[in-house]
Parts: sequence; structure tokens; C-alpha cells
Amino acid sequence: MKRSTLAKIIIFKILLIIAIVALVFFLMPKSASAMSSDGDDNSDTNKLYQDNCAECHNAYRLGGMGPALLPENLKRLRKKSAIEVIKNGRAATQMPAFKDKLNDKQIQALVDFVYTPLKETPDWGMDKIRASQIIHNKEEDLPNKPVFDVDDLLNMFLVVELGDHHVTLLDGDKLEPIHRFRSRMFLHGGPKYSPDGRFVYFASRDGWISKYDIYNLKLVAEVRAGINTRNQAVSADGRYVMIANYLPHTLVLLDAKDLTPIKLYDVTDDSGKSSRVSAVYTAPPRNSFIAALKDIPELWEINYSDNPPPGFGMWIHDYREDSGEKSTPDPFPVRKIKVKDYLDDFFFDQEYVSLIGASREGKGQVVDMDIGRVIVPDLELPGMPHLGSGITFEYKGKTVLATPNLKKGDVSVIDMETWETIKRIETLGPGFFMRSHKNTNYAWVDVFFGPDKDAVHVIDKRTLEIVKTLRP
Repeated sequence: MKRSTLAKIIIFKILLIIAIVALVFFLMPKSASAMSSDGDDNSDTNKLYQDNCAECHNAYRLGGMGPALLPENLKRLRKKSAIEVIKNGRAATQMPAFKDKLNDKQIQALVDFVYTPLKETPDWGMDKIRASQIIHNKEEDLPNKPVFDVDDLLNMFLVVELGDHHVTLLDGDKLEPIHRFRSRMFLHGGPKYSPDGRFVYFASRDGWISKYDIYNLKLVAEVRAGINTRNQAVSADGRYVMIANYLPHTLVLLDAKDLTPIKLYDVTDDSGKSSRVSAVYTAPPRNSFIAALKDIPELWEINYSDNPPPGFGMWIHDYREDSGEKSTPDPFPVRKIKVKDYLDDFFFDQEYVSLIGASREGKGQVVDMDIGRVIVPDLELPGMPHLGSGITFEYKGKTVLATPNLKKGDVSVIDMETWETIKRIETLGPGFFMRSHKNTNYAWVDVFFGPDKDAVHVIDKRTLEIVKTLRP
């Protein structure tokens, strides 16, 4: 090879490396120097944090597998309670107890540390979201036919492997692996599918949204929609994806085709108080996304139909024009509904009219989405129900809701007409997920916490009794 040619190759590689490094630094929320995790320059406390917390919560406290640890994200957790969380862990999370590893002085230092504001507030607006977008494969270039053979394209499993950040696609009939691929780190909130089942959308804790083509076993696109993301929802028509963020306090609407950002919503109330987003789900009959807010007692309904109901929503900023920000009538209007208490999770009835919500403290309420107000302010849901995993079914001519409990070993069964508790089914411990199907008389509920965490109960929906306990 000629020296001149070799020199050109070397120079090209150096320039390529410089460009990649520059891009990485541009896409980071802030530089490491600006994002000093230690608000008071206490190197001992910073080392304590890095040794015990950074692996899950990010070296700069911006969140990873665990949530961001910043004052604006800890509004509902008092310092005294934070001490107890570090000492004893937290129910229904992966937060371990540190009482046998850290002394009281060290725990107090960590609490003071995470309640100290960063030197610079992290920012992740539309410009950075747009710049982060990666198109791996254009959807129109990919064949609309699977590259593998299965009996039923709608009977496949996706197994998210948290430990080594991979996903395995399984044949649901044979329970055999079809393909295994690497994912972003710390996937959270469950994968969501396009209506035809071809595409799946993943959200990672650090804000990356990935669209994967199951038919062709290839990534289509990715975008970083936030710094610390809670979950995502796909519209019933498959055109949009909505992202709920803990940090910054935003909702982000994406085009489902290639994850191009469409709109960013700053989540604030009328007084300007901002909030993390607890969760966002799709309400298909309403052509809407429904979002619950963690720090403001409100529900937001965002309509995504081409013709929103008259008077629905408000005016907000439109970011999609290249000319910059301007005020226009919003094509994705927001309807704000006041609720009695914060909602950390929620659940719909089968008609998507009644929304059943609960706080982490177990305070339940029912909201009529048609009239836009709370109709049952004090629903009996003791402990900490996991409503996102609840189910509904017919029992003795009535529609009932059944939900596991993250703090108590029981399943609550509630009459959805009177909103009274029919029965509490005692289990071997707190549970996380409950599943069933309209064509079976049985429901399955796990025992996620405690010494019997490998157990799965089978409940007869006709008698509300446990008829079998499985230990896989």
C-alpha cells in the first residue's frame, strides 16, 4: 500500500474517532465535569455513592435500573423515610437493604448527598431527542414476511434477560428459541407491540426507545426520549408511541414508524409545579393515551385521533416546525382531570370508562373518564395493590376486578358495580403479576416476594379459591 494512501486511511480513522467521541459527549445529558454527582465536593461521600449506588442509579444520579436520585425526583420521599429505605430496602423494588453494610453515619451522608441539587440541572429537550435518533433499517426496505417458520405468528414469547441485557424470541408452540439479540441496558416497563404483532418497542430506564422488527429479526430505529424513563405505550392504531419520563418531567410523543419525535409535553399543573409521570397506557376505544402523574394529583388524557372531540384539550407549543417553537392549536390535545390523591398505578374497566387508580400507600379511587371526575374517592385497597397487573372477569353474573398486592399476601377481588371488596384470597406472600384469559376458568398469580417466591397459585375464577400451587 502506498504511504499516501495509508496516511489518508489513518487520518480518516482519527477523524472518525474524534467525530464519534464528539457525538457521545453531545448526546450525554451533561459532561462528567458539569454533572459532578457531589453537590458539596465531599469526595468521601461521593466515593460512598459510587461504591454502593452508582451501579443501579447512574454515576451522576440520573437513574439506571433504579430511579434518578435528585431532589426533584424525591419530592414525595422525606429524608427520614429515605434513611429507612437505604437501611431496609424497599418493597416491590430491587432496592436491597444496606443496614448490614453501612453504618448510620454513612447512611445519613448518602441521604444528604442525594437530596443535594446537581451543579447544573440536566436537560433533555427536543433538540437532543432529535439528535439521538438512529435509523438502523428503513421499514419500507424490510420484507413483510418472517425469515423463520412458526405455526402461529401471534403465539410467540419475548423473554427479556435483565442480567446480561439480551432478548430471546421463543416459539410459543414449541417453546424453542428462534433468535436472541442484544438490547439496551435496563429494559423497563414491558415490551409493547404494533397491532399486527410484527414490531416490538422496548424502553430502557435511561430513556432509549428501540423499535425491533420481529419478522426480519432486525432493529429498525432507536431514539433517546429522556434521561430516566418510566414506561411507554403504543396507540391502538399503531401510529404513535408515547413515552413517560421521570427525568426530565415530560411526556414525549413519537412517530411509531421510525421513532421521529413529534411533540414534547412539559408535565406541569396550572401553577407551574412539575411532576414525574407514574405511567402511561393506551385506551383504545377512547383513541387516547392516559397518563398518571406522580407529584401532581391529576390524570392527563391525550387524544391521538385525527379528529379530537370538540373542545378537547388546550393550546400548547408545536415543536415540529423547522422554524422553531410556535403556538398553534394542538393536534394532540391534553385533557387534565383532577383526582383526590397521587396515582402511582392504574387500571381500566373493560369499556375504558372507569379508571381504577392507587397510590403507593394503597389509597384507591375510581375516576369516570367520560365525565372527568372521581366517583369513588376511597376504594378499599389495603397494602400496595399492583393494579397494572390486575384482571377482570365475570363472577356470579357480576364483573369483578382482581389484583395482587405488593405488600400483603393476598389478592383483592372487588365488585365493579358497587366497588365493594367481595373477597381477599390469602396467598403465600406478596405477588406482582396476575394473568388469565376469557376462555379459561383459571387465573395465575405469582408470589414474587418472600421465601415462597418460586410459587405460582392457580385460582378458580368460579369459586375464588386456590386450586393448585405450582413450583416450576
